[in-house]
Amino acid sequence: MPSFKVSLLDYGAGNVRSVRNAITSNGYEIEDITTPSQIDEAKVLIFPGVGSYGSAMKVLHEKGFYEPLKKYLANHDRPFLGICLGMQTLFESSDEFSPDADHAIEGLGVIPGKVRKFDETKMAVPHIGWNGRIHHQESPVLKYVAPEEDVYFVHSYFAPVNDDNKDWAMTSTTYGGQHFMSSVHKGSLVGCQFHPEKSGVTGLNVLKGFLEAVENGTLNQTKSLTVNPDATTQLVKRVVIALDVRSNDHGDLVVTKGDQYDVRENEKEGVVEGRGGVRNLGKPVALASRYYQEGGDEIAFLNITSFRQGVIEDMPMLQVLEEASKSIFVPLTVGGGIRSYTDPQSGQTWSALEVANRYFRAGADKVSIGSDAVIASEDYIKSGKKKTGETSIEMISHVYGAQAVVISIDPKRVYVKSKDEVVNKDHVVVELDKSQAGPNGETLCWYQCTVKGGREAKDICAVTVAKSVEDLGAGEIMLNCIDMDGQCKGFDIPLMNAVSNAVTIPVIASSGAGKPEHFSDVFKETKVQAALAAGMFHRKEVEIEEVKEHMRQQSIPTRTKAATVQGS
Repeated sequence: MPSFKVSLLDYGAGNVRSVRNAITSNGYEIEDITTPSQIDEAKVLIFPGVGSYGSAMKVLHEKGFYEPLKKYLANHDRPFLGICLGMQTLFESSDEFSPDADHAIEGLGVIPGKVRKFDETKMAVPHIGWNGRIHHQESPVLKYVAPEEDVYFVHSYFAPVNDDNKDWAMTSTTYGGQHFMSSVHKGSLVGCQFHPEKSGVTGLNVLKGFLEAVENGTLNQTKSLTVNPDATTQLVKRVVIALDVRSNDHGDLVVTKGDQYDVRENEKEGVVEGRGGVRNLGKPVALASRYYQEGGDEIAFLNITSFRQGVIEDMPMLQVLEEASKSIFVPLTVGGGIRSYTDPQSGQTWSALEVANRYFRAGADKVSIGSDAVIASEDYIKSGKKKTGETSIEMISHVYGAQAVVISIDPKRVYVKSKDEVVNKDHVVVELDKSQAGPNGETLCWYQCTVKGGREAKDICAVTVAKSVEDLGAGEIMLNCIDMDGQCKGFDIPLMNAVSNAVTIPVIASSGAGKPEHFSDVFKETKVQAALAAGMFHRKEVEIEEVKEHMRQQSIPTRTKAATVQGS
C-alpha cells in the first residue's frame, strides 16, 4: 500500500473525474483540498487545472488557495504535479482573458515567462490531438514511457521555451512551427501541458512514474539531455468513434445507428405494425470501452433521445459518462441538450453553463452543441455580429476555454444550376464533381443547416454557421452531412473543404465512412484534423486498426497506442 494519499486541488471547473480515476487506477487514494490549510499539510499535491487562466486564478484567490500554494511551491522541494492549466499557472503571467495587451493576468510566478496564444494565422487553434515530445531531461516521471509514444493535448495557449526557463523543460513539442514546453520538471515540481489522464496507457504510465518517484524519494533525480535543435514533433490525425445514444422502447439507453437519422428497425414480428423498434447495437459503456481498448483516439456520446425537460434530469446519460470515465482514458465528448432551459413545473431556469458543468463533472471533456449553435449564429448575423456574452457558446468557452466547446453542424445539400438561383447572398455555393451531381445534373450546391436532429431546415449555410461559432468562441467543429449519413460512400469532401478552409479552428469530418480508404481520402484531400465514424465500427465491418494501418500505408500520421500499463 502507498505510504501517502494524493492531495487533489479541485477548484471546481471542468472534468476532474478522469484525473481521479487515473490516480486511483494506479493504486493511490485521494484527499480533496477544501481549505487553504490542507495545502501546507499535503504530502503530494496534484493540480488538474481545467478551463481558462483568468477564471482559475480568480478562484485560487477567492478560495484563499493562492498564497498557500505559492508557499508550497517556493523551494521546489515538495512533490507537485500541475496538469494543463495547472502547469500554465506556474508561469509568471498569461495573455488568456487579460484586459489588454499590456496587463497580462498574474500567475504563481514559479517559472519565468509568459503564457501566450497560438497564432491562428499559422495553425489551427486550439491545438487539439495527439502529438509527440522532445526529451530535454531524463526523469523518473517518464520511466515507463517510450520516447515515440504520443500524448493528448487540448489548449490554445502555450509556454514558450526561452533562455530564462529552458532548465525547467522536461519535454518540448512543436506545433505549427511553434516550439513550446509540453512538460516541466525541477526538483520535486512537475507540470504537463498534455493531459496524462486522457493519453491512454501512456498517460497512466506518466502518472505511475510520478507517484512511484514520490513514493521512493527519487523524484528530484533528473539528468539533462542533449537536444537536437532541429528536432520537431507531429500532430497526428485522429480517428473518432461516435456512439448515438438513445432510449429504446423499454426505456433503456442503447447505442443505435440508422440511415439519415432513421434509427428504427424495419417492421418485425412483435413490433408495432409499420415501424420497428429502436435499432440496438450495444450498451454505451461496453462499446466505448471496446473502442478505447482497440485504439480509438476519441469517443463521442451523442444523446439523440428527445429531452422531456432537460439534461439536469437526464441521469442515465450522466451515469454513462461516470461509468465510462472509470476505465476509458481518452477524450470523451457528449452532445445533446446543451442549452439554457426552464423547468416548466418548478419554474427554475438552468443556464447552458450549468448544464455543461453537470456533464463535465460527470466525466465529459468537451460538450457538443447543435441546434442551439445554429440559432445563436442566426442571431449573431442579424445583430451585425455583436456578441452578447449570453449564448451557450460564449458562456461555456469563457469559463472552460474554447477547447471545451464543439459545434455539431448538420447540413443538407441544396442543389442549384447557377449561383443566381441563390437568393441569400450569404450562402456559400460549392462546386461539385460530376460524380456528385444532383438529381437533375446540378454541379453546384449550398449546404443548408438543420436543427432538431435534421427535422427542420434553416435559411443559413454551414460555412456561415462555422465562421459565426468560431467568432463566438467555439474551439472545434463536428461537420456532418445528412445526404451522406449512413450511406458508407465516403465523407462529403466538398463540404469538408468549404468549412475547413473558412475557419481556423479544427474540423472533425463526419457522416459517410464505410471503409478505411474513406479516412485516408478525407485526410489527404482536406485540412480536417480528425474523422469520425460509427456504424461501420459498431457492426464490426471495419476495425479501428484497419483504418490506422491504411493511414500509415498512405503516410498519414496516426497514433500507435502503448500496449499495457507498466507493472500492472
